[in-house]
Amino acid sequence: MNPRHPFFDAHFHVIDSRFPLFENDGFTPEEFTVGQYRTRTAALDVSGGAVVSGSFQRFDQGYLLDALSRLGPRFVGVTQIPHDLPDAELLRLADRGVRGVRFNLRRGGSASLEHLDALARRAHAVAGLHTELYVDSRDLPELAETLAALPAVSIDHLGLHADGLPHLLALVERGVRVKATGFGRVELDVPEAVRAVLKADPTALMAGSDLPSTRARRPFADTDLDLLADAAGEHLDAVLHDNAAAFYRV
Repeated sequence: MNPRHPFFDAHFHVIDSRFPLFENDGFTPEEFTVGQYRTRTAALDVSGGAVVSGSFQRFDQGYLLDALSRLGPRFVGVTQIPHDLPDAELLRLADRGVRGVRFNLRRGGSASLEHLDALARRAHAVAGLHTELYVDSRDLPELAETLAALPAVSIDHLGLHADGLPHLLALVERGVRVKATGFGRVELDVPEAVRAVLKADPTALMAGSDLPSTRARRPFADTDLDLLADAAGEHLDAVLHDNAAAFYRV
């Protein structure tokens, strides 16, 4: 990417074997440390980002807090928490740089759907944490009213599937944010989806690498950002940096 366009990487994972890892559907990821992330993204002008907990990390916070301490002040965390995590712990995580709670409806490892509304509202009221969902957009109709009523929500990987894009766009029009991430795992036309989200709300779209792209059909490539740039047009700076920096409050 052109260095005139700093990149806030709104979605990537750190996998550190010094901390607990849990097999998920027969899969245990390979290590991808903070050092490996920095090496891999050295040419991308990364100015900050969001470390996102995966299904294989369940409710472990040790790896995340360690990663944030190593990455620096413009990096924040998105974590998975049990539905009954005490308010004091929510505040502690927020104080250490956590900005969001993730519900992984595709892979598990997070609090379950039945706790979504109450936990999302409590996390935001107590500690200002927003909600992030890894969900197939074809499943959004049953969640739409709940999500639209929450104070702050984002959906990963462009909602994954073309058939669900209309449902995703309907939520974007009601204030939900979307991550342009995981191009190697989606089943849709990425430029078409990007342009559609931007048309619905140019402040809604946030770019991320999805590194190290665990279980994707292909890993992130630097050219994915070029593809995004072509589709984003005049909104490029907002998509690469400004929208996510505002959402994550950095």
